[in-house]
Amino acid sequence: MTAQIHPTAIVEPGARIDDGALVGPYCCVGGEVELDAGVVLHSHVAIAGRTRIGAGTTVHSFASLGQPPQHRAYRGEPATLVLGAGNVIREYVTINGGSGAHGTRIGDSCFLMTASHVAHDCQVGNLVVMANQATLGGHVTIEDNAIIGGLSAIHQFVRIGEQAMIGGMSGIAEDVIPFGMAVGNRSRLMGLNLVGLKRSGVPRPEIHAMRAAYRHLFAEGGALSERLDEVAGLYRDNDRIMKIVDFMRAGSKRGLCRPKPAHAG
Repeated sequence: MTAQIHPTAIVEPGARIDDGALVGPYCCVGGEVELDAGVVLHSHVAIAGRTRIGAGTTVHSFASLGQPPQHRAYRGEPATLVLGAGNVIREYVTINGGSGAHGTRIGDSCFLMTASHVAHDCQVGNLVVMANQATLGGHVTIEDNAIIGGLSAIHQFVRIGEQAMIGGMSGIAEDVIPFGMAVGNRSRLMGLNLVGLKRSGVPRPEIHAMRAAYRHLFAEGGALSERLDEVAGLYRDNDRIMKIVDFMRAGSKRGLCRPKPAHAG
């Protein structure tokens, strides 16, 4: 099976398009682009830079991938974008290439809905969902299975932990723990993503343990470092709780998203 390239598409010399890929009408594919087997580009897709798109990924009309970073300090150095396999990229999505050591990376089986945006040098894991018009600033890290609600904005350098849930129309300026849920403008942590945990088949006793660990971690009074050590000792055999502990211990450029203090108005 050979690649199918519509006669109105513009594919620059040097582009590598594997067998079974489909390039639709009026697409523009740059000379350093690589399309793996089974990639489908619907009409009017623009792909630039050093961009590789993994097998079976589908890109819908008017998406723009691999364009240079939107950054005043950018001086024309090569911009790199790597998308994994089996992703769905819907209409008007924009994903900028990154100029750092790792470039911009998207994992496997992600679903980026209409008009969502991934800025330069972001690192996005597997099975991530970004709803309509969700926006990532530069250097954001999104871990596996996270969901970013529609019209939300994630500040540059923020980390969003595994299977975290970001509510729609939220502004996230601080790191959100794995399995956490954050909602609101300059969001506060609202608890654990209980719906996501139940849907993924986490046993009820483990969810109860995670809730107890969460309450312990974010109790008022005392040093957070001490509570981290206590939770790590109590739940050292619980992989999910230890992911939260390790995430919080890893350090942050933006600080940690926390619950609203009980005494706050």
